[in-house]
This record gives sequence, structure tokens and C-alpha cells, in this order.
Amino acid sequence: MAALEDDKAEDIVAIDLEGKSSVTDIMIIASGRSNRHVGAISDHLLTKLKEAGVNGVRAEGLKTADWVLIDAGDVIVHVFRPEVRAFYDLEKMWSASPGGAA
Repeated sequence: MAALEDDKAEDIVAIDLEGKSSVTDIMIIASGRSNRHVGAISDHLLTKLKEAGVNGVRAEGLKTADWVLIDAGDVIVHVFRPEVRAFYDLEKMWSASPGGAA
């Protein structure tokens, strides 16, 4: 979260998925202002994860930088351009509990 804030990511949200997903425990969603900003945020985060000794980190979407997914195991980070984030609305999808209540 601090690395995203340092790189001026916007609208940073952390969603606790423990017990809701077998894939990850925490999903972090953030926005960058442009493709270049999304790419820079993602590159810096990958570097900081490597420096922190996190192994096996994978990233997808760096080439176009509309939506970059960084899989660090127990934490998955999505960095979007704002309009792409609004279109997919992952916060709504993952924050909803069974029965439709958030």
C-alpha cells in the first residue's frame, strides 16, 4: 500500500478475501492517471517486491498498461486506468457477500 501511495496511485482499496477465495487473501485495487502512470506504478511495485524478497511474483498487462495484474501470492494487486477500472468494477464484484448485501 505504501509503495502505491509513494507513486501517487489513486483510489487505493484493499479487499479482504480470506475465506472467500482460494487464490489470494487480499486484493488491492488502485488507479493510475494514464497508461504511462499505470506502467510506472506497476514497475516500481515489482521492483519493491523483489527487493523485499518476495519470490514468484508474476505480472500481466505491462505491455499495454490499461490494467496490470500483479500476483504476489497471498496478495494480488490490480492497477487500472480509471475508465478500465470503472468498466470492470472489481470492487463491487468482490465486496458483495452472498445474497447481494455488501
